[in-house]
Amino acid sequence: MNELAKTLGRNIREKRKKKGYSQDAFALVTGIDRSYIGRVERGEVNITVEKLYEIAAVLQCEPASLLPAQTTL
Repeated sequence: MNELAKTLGRNIREKRKKKGYSQDAFALVTGIDRSYIGRVERGEVNITVEKLYEIAAVLQCEPASLLPAQTTL
């Protein structure tokens, strides 16, 4: 998968862990399948904007804060 998806996944994983969520708990709260969350965090899938907003809402952050800076593209 491309570097954008990998960096986005790392950012999501980092914020999820800082909030104290396990992958299972995070999946339950977001309503997104745990295996899908895992694939997102590993950068194996490109998520939709809708999923990005759902994840950001649970993490209590702006969706843009999960996106990589342009310098990492």
